[in-house]
Parts: sequence; structure tokens; C-alpha cells
Amino acid sequence: MAVATLKWIFRLLTILTISHGVCVIFQGNVMLSGIDIKKITEELKELMDCPVKSNITQRELNRVRLHFSCNASGTLILTKQNTALNQTIQYETNTKVKHKVNPELYDMLPQDFPWNSKYLGQCAVVGSGGILKNSSCGAQIDSADFVIRFNMAPINDSDVGLKSDLVTVNPSQIRVGYKDLDKNPGPLVERVSVYGNASLILPAFAYTFNTQLSFSTLKALRSVNAPQKVVFFSPSYLKMLDRFWKARGLKEIRLSTGFMLINVALELCEHVHIYGFWPFDVNLDQQAISHHYYDDKGPSRRMHSMPQEFLRLLQLHSQGALTMHLQPCA
Repeated sequence: MAVATLKWIFRLLTILTISHGVCVIFQGNVMLSGIDIKKITEELKELMDCPVKSNITQRELNRVRLHFSCNASGTLILTKQNTALNQTIQYETNTKVKHKVNPELYDMLPQDFPWNSKYLGQCAVVGSGGILKNSSCGAQIDSADFVIRFNMAPINDSDVGLKSDLVTVNPSQIRVGYKDLDKNPGPLVERVSVYGNASLILPAFAYTFNTQLSFSTLKALRSVNAPQKVVFFSPSYLKMLDRFWKARGLKEIRLSTGFMLINVALELCEHVHIYGFWPFDVNLDQQAISHHYYDDKGPSRRMHSMPQEFLRLLQLHSQGALTMHLQPCA
């Protein structure tokens, strides 16, 4: 399927040059009414063919910046270590709305981070993009020390792997697909069983309607002693991360969950590999792809931050701060 232009308007001009074996990305500030997909995919394919060169200086620079500005290692999730009984929590998207940490909520919080160390080794952050279908990246993803997935996405050993350490859950998934959890937790328990001992993370305090849905999820899994532990994003961490990127020109209403967790990985992991982050409806060979690797639905036509976030990820890849995978692994 040949696509000439993409009907998104965003500030993006990327020029890829390849000389003397070095790949460089330059960014300009030109407002475009359309993107030449053919040209972009050809240039990105050239970029992806360049040898991957991890840059420890850039990795550590990003880690230090994120740690001192956001501190995922101490504040990513609410724990008994960083949250006090009777403390007041401000919601992420509306700081005028607050929630008191009563004994019931305090009992829901883990003592500390549920994984063994606040600092992890090699991490794979697995998006849900259709570019992962038939990618044969499963074994490579499973070789990582820590694997992050999103929105309870299906897993398989061939393309996306089976290993899972942290999985996001969108409260809207609970609202639509798992009603009456207190009476019938079975379907949710079965759905998340494929993730083994992974932690499930929810934005309980992003919006007020998320709160009870998140609490119900935790209570349902706890009631049957499910091995998956439910944790809640700290709204203060998400607000700090939002300020961090707004100060760097990313003027979106809210960062995508995928972009948030990539930033977490950049702070906590020794090296970050990202898969399935791709905002276009054709792959690098200009073949039509589905929006997600697990269904045949087309992409949402709604404006969102994906193109601008994707540019930042490309820049991080070109700097050697992370490794972006956009081609089949075998």
C-alpha cells in the first residue's frame, strides 16, 4: 500500500545523512502539512542499517538528568517507603483534586519496589505497534533482564516474546472488559496469568475515574492470591516527567504511557532496547501494517503525541542512548 502523505500536522523535519559510516539526525523547526512517507521510510531504513553504537556518555547523561529531575528510582510508584499514612495525594491531571491516604489505601501499597533492584540491567520496552508482526523478535526480547509491556497486550514466543516484568493496565480496559470484579475476578485473573510474576502498574491517580477501577483491580487479584502484584504510578513522578519534557519542547497535553515507561527505563536500566514504537501505517518497506501486532484494526486518526515522541526516540537512538528496533530481528 503506497502512501504519499500522512495527514498529521506537527513540527517535524528530520534530515538523515550517512557519511563515513556515521549516521546523524538533525532537527529543524518547520511546520509541515504532510509527511512524505516514502522518503521518511527510505531514510529511516538507511539509519537502521547503520551499525548500532551504544554511547555510554549519552546514556549516563540521560540517566543523571532524569534521576535529578524525576527520580523514578525513588518515586515511580507509591510505596510505604515514599508515602505516609494520612498524606494527601494530588491527582496528576488536576492538582486541585486530592485523595487522602487512609488505612485502606496504605494497606494496598507495597513496602518498596516489587522488583529485586531499583537499578536494572538490559531492558526491553515492548510497544504494541503492528511493525512487530512477523518480526521474529521474541527470542531477542526474552533475552533482556527486564521486560516492560503495555495495556495487557497478548504475548507470543515468536514476535514479542513471553517474558514480562512490568505490564501497564489501562483502567478503561477494566471498566469495559471486567465488570463486577468483586464478584467475578476469574476472567481478569486468567487474562493476566500469562505474565507470570510480573507487576501490573495502573495510573490510579491520573484521573478521578481511574481510582476505584485501579483499587478494584488490586483487590480482585489479591483476593485470589494471584502472583501478579498491582502497583500504582506516583502522580508526582508523572507530573515531574511531564515538566521535564515540556521544558524540552514537547508541548502535549499528556505523554503517552509508552513514552513514560521508556523514560523510566532510561533512568533505571543499563541499556534500553525499544520495540514496536512506530506511528505510521506502513513499515520500512512501505508495506501496509495494522496499528497493533495483535489485531487488524487501523490506526486511530485522532491527533496525539506519537509523532513528536517518535522524533525524540529517534534522536535518542542516533545519540546511542537507546536502541530502537524497526526491522525484523531474524
